[in-house]
Amino acid sequence: MIDHAERKLFVLDTNVILHDAHCLEKFEEHDVAIPITVLEELDHFKRGNEDIHFQARQFLRQLDELTGPVLSAEGVSRGKGQGNVRVVLGSSIEPDVRAAFLQDSPDHRILNCAVQLSKQHPGPVVLVTKDTNLRMKARSLGIAAEDFTADKLPSFDELYAGSRTVEDIPGESIDPFYALGSVPRDALPQIENPVANENFILRNGSKSVLATYSAETDSFQRVSKPSAYGIQPRNAEQSFALTALLDDDIKLVTLAGRAGSGKTLLALAAALECRTRYRQIMLARPVVPLSNRDLGYLPGDIQDKLAPYMQPLFDNLTVIRHHFGDKDPMAERINEMLETEKLVISPLSYIRGRSLQRMFFIVDEAQNLTPHEVKTIITRAGEGTKIVFTGDVQQIDQPYLDSLSNGLSHLINRMVGHPIYAHITLRRGERSLLADVASERL
Repeated sequence: MIDHAERKLFVLDTNVILHDAHCLEKFEEHDVAIPITVLEELDHFKRGNEDIHFQARQFLRQLDELTGPVLSAEGVSRGKGQGNVRVVLGSSIEPDVRAAFLQDSPDHRILNCAVQLSKQHPGPVVLVTKDTNLRMKARSLGIAAEDFTADKLPSFDELYAGSRTVEDIPGESIDPFYALGSVPRDALPQIENPVANENFILRNGSKSVLATYSAETDSFQRVSKPSAYGIQPRNAEQSFALTALLDDDIKLVTLAGRAGSGKTLLALAAALECRTRYRQIMLARPVVPLSNRDLGYLPGDIQDKLAPYMQPLFDNLTVIRHHFGDKDPMAERINEMLETEKLVISPLSYIRGRSLQRMFFIVDEAQNLTPHEVKTIITRAGEGTKIVFTGDVQQIDQPYLDSLSNGLSHLINRMVGHPIYAHITLRRGERSLLADVASERL
């Protein structure tokens, strides 16, 4: 253990706890302070069925078990090799805090607690918050402030893309793909360190082939251009995506890409194509109101309130229907599946507590989920279930998530190389030329 004077004291904001109920385990030998204001805020969050409510309850139970009947000013140990945790009661507002921030708010009381502790603690005091504005306020008062980075990627550039282009492959190495369908790994030494289900565009002048790496056979398999329920892939990445979506051996798929790249459409088309293998197809997305205003502000009953957030999912169904005439059996089958609930479109919160058995489950807008929410969904998967997460990690609506800390990025980073997992980043927009240009330039 390091000397007491060198131990940092981390002051936690409420949003850190709501992001990760197990955050106390992430500070190693350093001490943690919980302002009483944080406990008061957690008390408001402990009732409900959303993930943040679960996180609040989980943290309060853990803290109660750690502290026991008596909680001294020095706090109690968080466990072997860990520092202490203590709850800090509120006191009068520091003059410099009062002078800088006239409004009395929970954020300012937490900030005041950090200021007071910095005057008492012999070592460094650091405010940990996912609120960018609060971090800047703390620094303006001379208090060190950090984001909670325990589950954050070090760099966006390091995020696995799922496919690579390899140039100057010998022509004699490409021909066997078309003759035999596969090539042993050692026949392509130009490809370094492939991982399970990674995809490749192999080129030699005018010759090219699409391939995916099979860790089971240690070979590269040719990827054709499959179709699914009338939907044809428009580029190599979409071909890779559909191949993974239609593969029974791949139980978990992530698709990342900007608006119009076809993520949700491909996932839904694949689910419809595979409908006989599954008891139910479910398409869900988290409800994140614009500017995070509560749904209660919106007019109408619950269905009216949810309709704007679910409409993009119905729009993808409409695209698939338009490939067929209104009376075509393929289009009518979609209507029948909706009526019999073989195909369900739902807010993600509605599936909490369910066990996902023999289901093709698509989670749209997954970049708006925390790593814990993603884990909760996947651990509910029963036998015969396939789960697909789609999203754009650069377009996030949750105030305390970013491109490096959201659940989709976290999942991609953690699952790379597992034989039951595949990921594709769809770089090209296929919605329209206008949408593609706008996505690039605006």
